Amino acid sequence: MTHVVTEACIRCKYTHCVSMCPVDAFREGPNFLVIDPEECIDCTLCVAECPVNAIVPEDELTDGQREYLALNATLAKAWPRIVEAHPALPDADEWAKVGEKREWLEASGTSHTSVASPAIRQAPIPTVR
Repeated sequence: MTHVVTEACIRCKYTHCVSMCPVDAFREGPNFLVIDPEECIDCTLCVAECPVNAIVPEDELTDGQREYLALNATLAKAWPRIVEAHPALPDADEWAKVGEKREWLEASGTSHTSVASPAIRQAPIPTVR
């Protein structure tokens, strides 16, 4: 079993979790982190470190989160390993309050077609409902 980074991480990219991972299973994209399911040892150390509760055990994914299992696996093959924490994105605290963020995911450098285009990057933060 693996842990999965879900939608809550999009446009926040807090990296507290990264420094806790004993096997360096995290990968970093422009505005999202993923966990390589081939490397995750299910230790759970990263879960409590995420301030937006974006990391979920595979067997606890909701139907709405299930797509993130495949997305983590796909993007982990394309994105570089991240092994040290660094500051979150500048507007992370505002984005942490936003619910549905899937359309804002950037996957630069991949051929994954169902992610948002780079043009969306400059859009304003949606109003929290």
